[in-house]
Amino acid sequence: MVRVSFQGELGAYSEEASINFFGNTVDLYPLPYLTDVFKSVENGLAEFAVVPIENTLEGSVNETYDLLIGASVKIIGEEVLRVKHCFMANFGVKIGDVKEVWSHPQALSQCRKFIESKRLKPVPYYDTAGSAKAIAEGKVMNAGAIASCRAAKHYGLNVLAEEIEDSPNNYTRFIIIGNSVPKISEREKTSIIFSVRHVPGALYRALKAFADNGVNLTKIESRPTKEKPWEYFFFVDFMGQYDEKDVKNALDKLKKEALFIKVLGSYPAVSDN
Repeated sequence: MVRVSFQGELGAYSEEASINFFGNTVDLYPLPYLTDVFKSVENGLAEFAVVPIENTLEGSVNETYDLLIGASVKIIGEEVLRVKHCFMANFGVKIGDVKEVWSHPQALSQCRKFIESKRLKPVPYYDTAGSAKAIAEGKVMNAGAIASCRAAKHYGLNVLAEEIEDSPNNYTRFIIIGNSVPKISEREKTSIIFSVRHVPGALYRALKAFADNGVNLTKIESRPTKEKPWEYFFFVDFMGQYDEKDVKNALDKLKKEALFIKVLGSYPAVSDN
């Protein structure tokens, strides 16, 4: 059985993404911090890990990008999950009795209209499923949690409202990391990190390498290098496999402009990206 680690408690959205990607027979290995999740793959405690990298409403998960810079793992796949938030509480609690709502800050932000309409006090928690677990184990009767309906089943809570997110276009993209190389598929995506000299036109020339070779960029993200102020790493996703002729030509041109370049992996792209 394949062991897959993820950040959070059982019932987290990362658990659902893991099952969607690997199937129901996966050996789930929840860990408290994203750093632990990356280390579990590097140390061989888990074969793979599923980590969030961006959300359509809240944007990029910066910690994931920062960890990718120094990690020895590869991206071997991706999964996109439609995030449906549920409001839950202990059985016997009515929605009018609830004064506080506990959840991860991103979930609280994504359900702002619901929270305001119920006059609830938002209480940030480290994990959506973790907030559900805490309310259940502590038998808290004046607070509810925002998490997945899967979390409600895990911890024996009553779902008081479903799909409470502000927008139905609430999707989270997860990457699957590991040490193996996936089989080449018909529709490949590649992710890389690079940095360039801090001179005029450097980023333009770097990105021009992709345009000149007809390589379609699907995302670009910058993160501080944390070594010098105002200098950045650039994360780029593009369509194609790194052994393809056009991609290799683009990367060869990029190497002439880049101070640093790291290929994070080529992997099957989800069909709706």
